[in-house]
Amino acid sequence: MPLIGKASPEDYNLHPSLYPWARQLYEQAVANTWFPHEIALKEDLEDWAQMTDDEKHAVQFVLSFFNPAELVVNRVLALGVYPYLKSAECHLYLAKQMWEEANHCVAFEYVLETLPVDRSKVYEKHIETPSMKAKEEFVNRYMKRMTEENYDVSTPEGKKDFIRNLIAYNIVMEGVWFYSGFMVMLSFRQRNKLRNFGSMVNWVLRDESLHLKFGINLVLTILEENKDLLTKEFAQEIKSIIIEGVELETNYNRDLFPKGILGLNADYVNQYVKYVADRRLEELGLPAFYKATNPAKWMSTATDVYELVNFFEAQNTSYEVDSRGT
Repeated sequence: MPLIGKASPEDYNLHPSLYPWARQLYEQAVANTWFPHEIALKEDLEDWAQMTDDEKHAVQFVLSFFNPAELVVNRVLALGVYPYLKSAECHLYLAKQMWEEANHCVAFEYVLETLPVDRSKVYEKHIETPSMKAKEEFVNRYMKRMTEENYDVSTPEGKKDFIRNLIAYNIVMEGVWFYSGFMVMLSFRQRNKLRNFGSMVNWVLRDESLHLKFGINLVLTILEENKDLLTKEFAQEIKSIIIEGVELETNYNRDLFPKGILGLNADYVNQYVKYVADRRLEELGLPAFYKATNPAKWMSTATDVYELVNFFEAQNTSYEVDSRGT
C-alpha cells in the first residue's frame, strides 16, 4: 500500500506496519502530553510589570501570530493532509498532532488571559499587519489547492501539490517561522524574564519537533515511493518555496523589532532564521543556501529535529506520561 492516496474505508489496519516511524512518533507524542494550566504565571506577571514597552510589543506581536497560526496548521492537517494519506499509523499521529495544535492555541490564550494586555488588539494584529497577513496567505495559498474539486492526488502533479503543501506548512511554517518565534520567546528566559512562559514554550517546542520530524519523513517517504518526482526542477521549486518563506519571515521580524531590545534585534533573529532554513534544506537532502552561522548558540540543539526530543531531558519540563498505560 502506498503512503499517499485518497484514504478509503479499508485503510484502518495497523498490522502489518508499513510505516513504523509514524507509530513511534505517536507514542512519543502521547508521552509528551501536557496541559497549559500546569504552569503558573504569577512570577511572569511580576516580570511583565518591569518590562519595557518594546519588550512587551515583542511578546504581544509573537502571540498575535502564534495564536491563530496553530489553528491554521490544524485546518491544513484536517483538509490537506489527513484525507490524502492511506496509512493508519499516520492517521494515529495526525490525530494526536491536531489535538496538540489545539492545545497550543489554548496555551497561548491562557497567556493572553493572564497578562494585562488588550486581547482584542492582539487578536486583530494578524489581520491588520501586512507582514503577518502575508505569512498566513502564503500557507493558505498551498492549502487551498488541496480543497479544490479537481485536485487528484493520484497524478504526479497531484503528488507534487501535496508535497508543496507539506513544504509550506510543515517545513516553512512549523520548521522555520515557529522556531524563529521560539527563539525570541526563549531569549527572555535567557535574561531571567518570563521563565514560566519559557517552560511552556519548551513544551510547545518539544511537540513541534515531532511535527517537523513527521513532516520530513512524509516528504522523504513519498519521494522514495515516487521516484518520478525526483527531478532537478522540482527540487529547485521546493528550495524556492523555502526561500520565499524566509523572505516573508525577515519582513515580519522587522515589524517585530522596529527598535530592537536588549540583546535582540531584527538582524540577529533573521540570521537565525537563515541558519534554521539551511538546516531544513539539508534535512530534505538539499544544499544549504544561506551558509548562515548560528547567532544563538544556546539554541543550537533545538534547530536539529533529530536531537531535539532529548534536548530537554535535563530540564524539569521534560516529564513524560506512559503512552502504554503501564
